[in-house]
This record gives sequence, C-alpha cells and structure tokens, in this order.
Amino acid sequence: MGKISFGEYVEGINYKVLDERMMRASSGLMLLVGLFAFANGFLLSNFEVLPYFTGFLLFNFILALMLGPRLSPTGLLARLIVRKQSPLHIGAVQKKFAYSLGLTLTTVIFTLSLFLLNDPIYFEPLCLLCIICLSFLYLESAFGICVGCKLYGLSIRAKLIPKPKERPNCMGDACEV
Repeated sequence: MGKISFGEYVEGINYKVLDERMMRASSGLMLLVGLFAFANGFLLSNFEVLPYFTGFLLFNFILALMLGPRLSPTGLLARLIVRKQSPLHIGAVQKKFAYSLGLTLTTVIFTLSLFLLNDPIYFEPLCLLCIICLSFLYLESAFGICVGCKLYGLSIRAKLIPKPKERPNCMGDACEV
C-alpha cells in the first residue's frame, strides 16, 4: 500500500492486482464527467467546455498510468467511496492495457475537442468517439465488463502482445488471458 505502481502484490497472488470495486467506482466517476461534458457540448452546444472535461479525463488517465489508478483523481475519490468494502482483487496487467486504450481514445477526443472550437466539421467524429468512450465506461461501471480487458485477451490470442508469465484473473473469470 502506498507504492507508486500500476497494481500491487498481495499475499497469495503471484502477479500485481487492483481492487475491482475501486476500478468500477473510478469508471463510474469518469462516466459522470463524460456525461456532463456530453450534455454540455452536444445537447446544449456549449463546445467551449469540452476541452476542460476531456483534458481532466486525459490527465486522470496519464496519472493512473504513471502513478497507478489509486493516485489518479477519480481513483482517490473512488477509494474513498468504497473504503468500507473488502477489496476484490483482479489482475492489473489487463487493466493497464485497458487504461492505455482509454488514454489513446481520450487523447484523440481531447485533440478533436480543441479543433471543434474553430471548425464544426469535427462534431460528428468527436460525438461518435464520445459515445464509444461513454459506452465502455458504462459497461465497466454498471456490469463489470471491461472492453479493454477483452481486447487484451484478443491481442494475446492474435499474438500481437506476449502472453503474461502467469495468467491473471479477471472479474468473474470473464477474461481468457
């Protein structure tokens, strides 16, 4: 506890783990930020706020990947929210892959939101990417379905990335890593 790392080792498990409850709460918080941005930008046509919200999410992903999800803004708040619940350990390697995908998607969304301020041609691709991102966050927070984790397993089977030395567990043993 307190180490700067994406995941931690716990007794009896030979690979880094994260608390699934904290991860789902963090995803729910990111979903709320994303929905607020979506409502302001796309329902109220207030595009000026989009770079701020997407910039926050981008910063959140960067901190989570550099320092660990526990030390990102949504991770800190999520830990506070679930502090009285017992941790549910899941493998960290596939969540790190998922967060890397989230960082990539958020970087594109943030960049497009800056371009949208001067050119409405970016509205449709930005809207589509936001809906995809919000869908991924909803699936994770509401149902525990991590699309990034599924893509991690698919990437291993397609031999795009190496198989981990030890098979990490997934939420509900849903992954085939």
